[in-house]
Amino acid sequence: MIRALYSAASGMTAQQLNVDNIANNLANANTAGYKMRRAQFEDLLYQNMIQPGAAAGQQTTVPAGLQLGLGTRAASNEIIFSQGAFAQTNNPLDLVIQGKGFSSPGKSSSKPICVARRLAM
Repeated sequence: MIRALYSAASGMTAQQLNVDNIANNLANANTAGYKMRRAQFEDLLYQNMIQPGAAAGQQTTVPAGLQLGLGTRAASNEIIFSQGAFAQTNNPLDLVIQGKGFSSPGKSSSKPICVARRLAM
């Protein structure tokens, strides 16, 4: 009984993280260059109740066994790099990179690459 409650509690915690992630995506939907994130989950542990290949009777065996899952947890937060929608501007110097494009924040910088930037002359 307690094992079932712990498993359910871990599922609720993981689902709360998923809802928080969705809320963050909605809050930043109109931010230039924002990329959606998707939460990834994994199983915590399986307890072997009956080993695979164990005898079930005199002439039969249990081919797959019986494993009991003990919950879930968040494994990662994946960034979705899909192409966003283009927005029309009135600036003749604006440009868009279509496809897998990134820009560097500086001339010879080792800083991370940027998805969206405002360039000025």
